[in-house]
This record gives sequence, C-alpha cells and structure tokens, in this order.
Amino acid sequence: MERISGETEGVTQRLRESMAGGVLSFPLTSFRNDGSLDLESYRTYLTAQVATAPGAVFPACGTGEFSALDEDEYRAVVEATVEVADGRLPVVAGIGYGWAQALRFARIAEEAGADALLVLPHYLVAAPQDGLVEQLRRIAAGTRLPLIAYQRGQVVLTAESVRRIAEIPTVIGLKDGHSDLDRLQRLTLAAPDDFLFFNGAATAEIQARAYATVGVPAYSSAVHAFAPEIADACFTALRDGDDAAVNKLLRDFYIPLVELRDRVPGYAVSLVKAAARLRGLPVGPVRAPLTDPCPADLADLEQILDAGLNLVGATRRRTA
Repeated sequence: MERISGETEGVTQRLRESMAGGVLSFPLTSFRNDGSLDLESYRTYLTAQVATAPGAVFPACGTGEFSALDEDEYRAVVEATVEVADGRLPVVAGIGYGWAQALRFARIAEEAGADALLVLPHYLVAAPQDGLVEQLRRIAAGTRLPLIAYQRGQVVLTAESVRRIAEIPTVIGLKDGHSDLDRLQRLTLAAPDDFLFFNGAATAEIQARAYATVGVPAYSSAVHAFAPEIADACFTALRDGDDAAVNKLLRDFYIPLVELRDRVPGYAVSLVKAAARLRGLPVGPVRAPLTDPCPADLADLEQILDAGLNLVGATRRRTA
C-alpha cells in the first residue's frame, strides 16, 4: 500500500519533477512607500518571475515577509499567485505561528487555490520533538493540502521525528535550513523514498554541491527573486557539473553577497528587496521590523549585483 495516494500523490510527483528542472522561487511581496500592500505591482513582478520557469513558486514565505502580512493581505497575495501561475507551476504557500493560527492561513490558502503548504517554523518558543510532531499532525488534520515541513531556527528534527511526520499522509517533504549535513543524511535515510527534501539555506547555492552529496540536489534561491539570470546560470552549471563556472559565480558573486548579508540582521530579506529595486522591479520597501540597507551597504550591493550580471551576460535595468 502506498504511503500517500490520490491528490496528495499527484502534487508530490509534480513537485518532484518541477524541483528537478529549476530553482524554487520565493517571490518578494510588493509594498508601497507607506507600507501598504501593492497588489498590482506584485502581479507585475510575479509575472516576470513565473516567465523564467522556476521549479515552483512559494508565495508569502520568509522572503515574502509572511510574518508581516495580515490575513486579508495573505489571501490577496496567494490568490494573485495562483492566478499568475495559471497552472504552469506548483504554488506552495507559506503558513506559520502555532498550529491554530497556521490553520487559519492554511484554510485561506486552500480557498485561494494553492497546491501545497510550507509550514514555517513556529513562533518564539523552543519545543520538544513530540511537540514538533504534534504541531504538524494538528495542521494536517485541518487541511486537505499537502504539507512541507521547514526546519530552521528553533525547529530541529531528529531522524525518529522525521519517521513519525512521514507517517502523516499529507506531510510530503522537508525543507532544511540548518545545513548540518551529518544530521540531514540521517534524516534522508530515515524517510521513505517518496519523501521530498530540499536545501533551504539562506543562500542555498553556496552549499548546493554539499547538499547534493547527501541526496538533496533541489534548492530554493533568494537570488532568483531579483536576478533569475544568475540563479538559472548557477543551477545549470551545477546540473551539468561545470565546476569552473560554479566556482566563478560563488567567488565573484555569491560569497560577496553573503558577506554583505551577514552585516545586519534581516538583510537576508531586505538586501534581496533592495537588489530587486536596483533592477527596476516594483517590490517597494520592507516592512518593520526589517529595515532597508544603509547607503554604504546599498552601494556595495550595487557593485556585487553588477559583477554577477556581468558574469552571465545580463544587464541591470534601472528605473528613473
């Protein structure tokens, strides 16, 4: 008897195939300068993202500032994503907080037409393994949509916990943000063969080769949110085993970007948004508690972005 069946099995297979064909897109959420949601700009931005044919699109997740959205805004973002994607690629919406609040978002995403859900780390408190498993069980009991767990921050699963969550019929995979390859190898060996794993490190390309050695080649790409040309070039080089091209991209673009990102908490999102604005993409500022980069860091980001685009023969298109 199969571990999963029916609609859940179909979503799992579709995600498996799409993850093998391209990076996973985690789009930014567009805000106006006054902090309000700019849905029209989001549609314009997302249309450009979808046109690059990523493996799947994950709206309202970490890069999309999920924790800054209220429920009405969340609904609007997910509905717009489903409309723009138009069935061409899977839509996996973020949900989070405790299980009760996560279910409120899950039901909104289900009504909006999402294909699956990414369960972001719960809010604030550390929890034992039994609690982490129970959190997923309660969410799964309240929505028909397949779930992907996300371990990062205070969520660190053991191999035994992965065995247990894999027994929940609609839990289909795990996104890893810890980059502990010893632990990750144990998790992959504990899970059934049809369980999905992907690399969710903050700048996943730097660790993509290492993840692939433990059987996890799929990854999300924050760079895709502002420079899909660079993200796709790196994905292609990794897929083709072109180590020289990968090393050049890492040395001249990705590592300088990470060194800049590590200067200020929250830059993992706000630098991505700033880089998108440098390219003329209509994403607007970040919402508090995040802050936009200072002028000196923005100047460094501009140089790093230009270096990356030059490597792949692309150009930076700025608005006036």
